[in-house]
Amino acid sequence: MSDPIRVRASSWGRLFDCAHAWEGAHLLGMYQASGPRALLGTALHAATAVFDQARVDAAPVSVAEASDVLADVLREPPYEVSWAGEDLSPRQAMSIGQGLLGRYCTEISPRYQFTAVELATAPLTIDCGGGLQIELTGTMDRSRARIVDGAVGISDLKTGRNAVSQGRAATKGHVAQLGTYELLFEHTTGQVVTAPGEIIGMKTSGAPEIAAADVPNARALMVGTARQRGLIEFAAEMFRSGLFPPNPQSHACHERYCARWKACPYHD
Repeated sequence: MSDPIRVRASSWGRLFDCAHAWEGAHLLGMYQASGPRALLGTALHAATAVFDQARVDAAPVSVAEASDVLADVLREPPYEVSWAGEDLSPRQAMSIGQGLLGRYCTEISPRYQFTAVELATAPLTIDCGGGLQIELTGTMDRSRARIVDGAVGISDLKTGRNAVSQGRAATKGHVAQLGTYELLFEHTTGQVVTAPGEIIGMKTSGAPEIAAADVPNARALMVGTARQRGLIEFAAEMFRSGLFPPNPQSHACHERYCARWKACPYHD
């Protein structure tokens, strides 16, 4: 039996958006510098996690202390960031981030009873038959486990230009990641996730907004039901064949977002 194919929770959307790009990034090791909005998202996730973990620990921190974390990440990024040709400057990123963080800490976080923040999960290996195994991995660095009427549910923070639309968090493209987090949480903790999943969106362009939206049955999208296949089964067929089809119509088919773009013969 060959080594398991590792799939990070956060990469499922890219796999089914453009498998050719996913193969380049996750199997061939092609590297792409991140943009400033991705960095802003990283900074917001770090700052909100510090604030929420302090609540879990019953040792609250102030919004100003959480804002210091935001500033530290923006000033000293944990990875390479390309600001060239972008419509967001470091000063603008700081201003937007502080505004969203303040609203999150005062309006959003107090609504919740969190039981885990940034949970490091144990890898989950799934035997797909024929000598193929898929290993689900991922740190819930953007998620929180919350208690809803005595049940556990997973909330996942998403940031970006279109994270909120018409007063509702955008869930499209994020359900697979949320479903994987539910599987990993159950595998790691032994607790069953029965409350609906949730996306908390933080819009980082135009007028900054924060909103939430429930995501029922995220786990079923991954493992399937008696009536339909799950995404893990579709992925297994792709991995078994070794074919990773391109998608020239992907919104992320651009040199800014795809490490394989320059060598790819399939885009326009």
